[in-house]
Amino acid sequence: MTEAPEGRSGAAQERGPKVVDREQARALIDEGAQLVDVRVGHEWDAGHIPGATHLPLEQLADRTDELDAGRPVVFYCRGGTRSSMAAEALDGAGFEAVKLGGGIVGWDEAGLELDSEQSYVAESGEAAALIQARKRASEG
Repeated sequence: MTEAPEGRSGAAQERGPKVVDREQARALIDEGAQLVDVRVGHEWDAGHIPGATHLPLEQLADRTDELDAGRPVVFYCRGGTRSSMAAEALDGAGFEAVKLGGGIVGWDEAGLELDSEQSYVAESGEAAALIQARKRASEG
């Protein structure tokens, strides 16, 4: 496991979620871990990591039964805040839960695959995402 991107270390890191880098996340997934995207609908629709399950953070408490408690869970969001909350919540509920360091932004910047060639990483705010989508449509 790597240190949190925010540079936390020591006792502070122990209180936060475990953070994995892209290579560690891929290894966990290859070994059977569940990949869960906790972003909102418009972000998921714009693009997501192949093989992920969409479980928005605000629905996590009501939908935890959709996850297999016997398999690790790798959470991701745009940059890390929402996935931190999800990983901490599920870790506290007995799951082996980690977050993807750098989120989908880091994944995309590393040139790793999204669900389709037209996919992109959407802004998290709906107004910003709408502007971004209109701009992309006018460019292409």
